[in-house]
Amino acid sequence: MIKLLVSVFGVALVGLGLMFESHDAVVPTAGYGIGDAVDDFSLKNIDGEMVSLSDYKTGDGVIVIFTCNSCPYAKMYEDRIIKLHQKYESRGYPVLAIMPNDVSIKPEDSFDNMKKRAEEKGYGFPYVMDETQDIARRFGATKTPHVFLLNNEDNGMQVSFIGAIDDNPRSEEEAKVRYVENAIGELKAGKPVSKTKAVAVGCTIKWSK
Repeated sequence: MIKLLVSVFGVALVGLGLMFESHDAVVPTAGYGIGDAVDDFSLKNIDGEMVSLSDYKTGDGVIVIFTCNSCPYAKMYEDRIIKLHQKYESRGYPVLAIMPNDVSIKPEDSFDNMKKRAEEKGYGFPYVMDETQDIARRFGATKTPHVFLLNNEDNGMQVSFIGAIDDNPRSEEEAKVRYVENAIGELKAGKPVSKTKAVAVGCTIKWSK
């Protein structure tokens, strides 16, 4: 009986661990905040070329999304990320996807697998690797996916929104609030963003030890 209870308790703990892996709500307490100017950076794209934040200085801004191949939530949001780029690139807000995971922990997120995934899905945006994880730390990213909407201001790229793409990771059709689209709409209308933060729901970034 005792062994059975221990076994059941162990399974429950594993289940609880998986729940927190996917669902724990971590709002960045370090890194960039709303209104902060973002320093330039350069990371290697899947085509082998370097992509810099300064490459976007002639546009209205950029949708920076920390994401990956392996996370179930990143996969659920993948088509929505593609649609965001397709809809807003011509309006001045392209997507820049950054893969922040330690690939020794998540081999599915290796550079070669990033290239394969981007080709399979037909990414039209850069998919760059944050190999040292310095950029993810600088931003204060904690999840995949984790969005940082940047607006091009007089002092450079400025953080206008941090968090989730919308309020329903499992279903785009059932999402009631589309945070990123709403924020871009307000910025394009010359208005301040009314909701600047929404908790990012996803897998925790796999940090190097």
